[in-house]
Amino acid sequence: MADTIERFQMVLTTAGSDAQAESIARALVERRVAACVNIVHGVCSVFRWKGEVTREEEKLLLIKTSNTMLDRVGETIRELHSYETPELIALPVEDGDPDYLEWLSESLKATPH
Repeated sequence: MADTIERFQMVLTTAGSDAQAESIARALVERRVAACVNIVHGVCSVFRWKGEVTREEEKLLLIKTSNTMLDRVGETIRELHSYETPELIALPVEDGDPDYLEWLSESLKATPH
């Protein structure tokens, strides 16, 4: 199982609205650069932006993807996001159910035409 696990990443980003979170999630899955995106509502973010401490209600997106798709995930997020500097953090998947990881892999493959 270890040889397939290293290929996957969990990418985190946030969105300021339900519509934007849904738009980003749908585009990532439709473009097959993410197998699944969870949208977590009710996230309160406190951060420093342009010298000020800011508090925002946001939606957290948990994006399941592969190492080879990371650049395309970032491109899609930057294309569709309203933030000047959207969060884009990737965490390696170190373990997982083999059947789930197989589904993840299959979901990222382009469909034959």
